[in-house]
Amino acid sequence: MTAPFALQFTQPRKPEPVTPFTYDPERQLSVCPDGSPAATAYPILLRTETTSSTAGSATHNDDD
Repeated sequence: MTAPFALQFTQPRKPEPVTPFTYDPERQLSVCPDGSPAATAYPILLRTETTSSTAGSATHNDDD
């Protein structure tokens, strides 16, 4: 028996990227290990591209 159609196109899950910052829920922003905001660490931004979520931006017209 062959696999269902959709399963013929599945790919292995990619590992989560390792980032040099963590999210601080009290401050509600991403911070570097030294406690400084990750958004001001330009070398980190150049390597990781972003520190903020874009969830919903593609699905809600009122996000503009």
